[in-house]
Amino acid sequence: MRSRSMPTVGSYVRINSSRRAFHKGSCLREQAGTPLAQPQFLENYKQAVEFPPATCDFQTFLSQASPGQDVVLHGYLGVRSDLSKKLSFVRLQDPTMKHTIQIVSTGRNASFEQLRNLRPNSPVTVKGKVQAKKAKDAEMEKRDPWEISLEEIQLLNDFPGDIWMAPDMVHPPKHRHLQLRTSSELREALEFRARVRNVCREELEQGRPPFVEIETPLLFKSTPEGAREFLVPTRKHGLAYALPQSPQQYKQILMASGIPRYYQFARCFRDEDLRADRQPEFTQLDLEMSFATGEDVMRVVEGVIRRLWSTLMDTEAPSGPFRRLSYQDAMSRYGSDKPDTRYGMEIHRVEHLLPVDLIHKITPLTNPIVEIFKIEGNDNDPAATSEFITRFLDSPAGAPFNENPEGGPGIFVYDAKKPLCGLQPFGFQAAEYVEDLLEPDHSDLLVIQAREAAPFSGGSTPIGDLRRALHTAAVESGFKPAATGFDFLWIVDFPLFSPSSDSEPGQGGAAGLSSTHHPFTAPKSAADVDLLLTDPTKVVADHYDLVVNGVELGGGSRRIHDAAVQEFVLRDVLQMPAERLTDFSHLLDALRAGCPPHAGLALGFDRLVAVMLGKDSVRDVIAFPKTGKLGEDPMVKAPSPMTQEALGTYHLRLVDE
Repeated sequence: MRSRSMPTVGSYVRINSSRRAFHKGSCLREQAGTPLAQPQFLENYKQAVEFPPATCDFQTFLSQASPGQDVVLHGYLGVRSDLSKKLSFVRLQDPTMKHTIQIVSTGRNASFEQLRNLRPNSPVTVKGKVQAKKAKDAEMEKRDPWEISLEEIQLLNDFPGDIWMAPDMVHPPKHRHLQLRTSSELREALEFRARVRNVCREELEQGRPPFVEIETPLLFKSTPEGAREFLVPTRKHGLAYALPQSPQQYKQILMASGIPRYYQFARCFRDEDLRADRQPEFTQLDLEMSFATGEDVMRVVEGVIRRLWSTLMDTEAPSGPFRRLSYQDAMSRYGSDKPDTRYGMEIHRVEHLLPVDLIHKITPLTNPIVEIFKIEGNDNDPAATSEFITRFLDSPAGAPFNENPEGGPGIFVYDAKKPLCGLQPFGFQAAEYVEDLLEPDHSDLLVIQAREAAPFSGGSTPIGDLRRALHTAAVESGFKPAATGFDFLWIVDFPLFSPSSDSEPGQGGAAGLSSTHHPFTAPKSAADVDLLLTDPTKVVADHYDLVVNGVELGGGSRRIHDAAVQEFVLRDVLQMPAERLTDFSHLLDALRAGCPPHAGLALGFDRLVAVMLGKDSVRDVIAFPKTGKLGEDPMVKAPSPMTQEALGTYHLRLVDE
């Protein structure tokens, strides 16, 4: 059956009957000694096997063409316009799909009827003579002065009539090839991505000593670094590779091998929940430096960012060292370890000031921490502020905050016309303190939220999530303008260890702790080294994340370069079982061989390009992204079911859950 999808949401592709497979090879066999006729599709293909080279590209043609010049051009046909039975016009689009040239065909030559039989979007070669374009609009004639009088046209591949394609059409993910062809924005994003890569490479390779680009293997082994891995079974019974979560261990081995500075655009793989900024396979700009500290790495990365912005961006490049914010400060002031600091809305603790009955109204917790932030109102209208916050809390975006088991948010609109300006539940003293703390104006929104009184862990707090969600909703609804510019900062001084989570694999130790980032990160100071013995939960890591506008662009750390210390962390602090400890024997052997101190970082390359282009999703800067549904590639239909034959080859069997 044939179905047709709407042109605004998809396209329909049907296998052309002329290209269906010939069963049983009957088209190429002799039957009763008589050879069969050559299939038409092979005849057509023979015509396209040999085609003339182009005499120039479109850009050269447009700048150097002259009347009477003979040219051969390659490109895609546009929609033809027939002015009469003897005159047709069509635009020829160049292979880059950036330029077009008008082709004129008259009934005086054999190519006229051939052109009229060709479909738009078909690839062709065109031979003709340059002539000045007769345009009524002088400005248009200046911009597009030349046209080609068609003499010969050769079809290279027919574009079938049952594929529906138009400029700026939105195609479903399974037709990604058509989306790439119709979307100039998507193609330009991929070209921009290539330029970003080249600039990064130039910046790193001009240093002293220069960074050396080195490829590390994709077929690795399973080691507990913190994220779920993709396993690759082998034909050897019971043995499998693992795709690397990052080149972390290989690049540390390179440091032990005497490579002073390494980098690569590394493909990485993590079997984790998907979001707009996350894919199961992704690219990172990975680098490592021997005889280096985190300070050295941060300076290099700041140089890369400044080079990118000064070379490729219209905005001013960041100058001077990037601002730094400790993990504790970021979590307390913004409720996030990757805060967008451009729009303020800083968080403050106020539980010591609030009346007990108010705290009981917003949370069932005993002795909670209560925090507050302010959103500036709009048009000095408290009613508009009330309408905005009501609409948000009643929306699906607000549901998680209403259903928070630690209590929903407390909402107050500052209204100078009301008693205590609408802050009556605070009481006089607390209301006065809040006014001094936040300096609210008429129609500002004040939000309070309770949480358990416990040390910070993870990447955000409930009020931090609410802060971000409210700002997003305010921008989307037009209540607030979008923040502008780029605010780069380093988040530093993370805890080296965090409580283990049932939802994350961690490193598989028995201590109830996991490395906050990975188990190769070094303590920050000598005092932190001492804490490894007495209280590992208080050890500060020499780790640093680069954040811009609420997006974590990358993270890095100084590594543990001493084999004995690394083994101590794995065995005694994390309490990994002996069989898992042996998974790191290769790394420990390399560190033991006089490995120098070293540090590095990995920039999420997909995220970096998306941020530079102002895209909300990394899928907009990846040629063939996976969807959010189980990491599927709907175009090639991957992952695909394993056949019984493949299961047998790799000594596997399926077990029902």
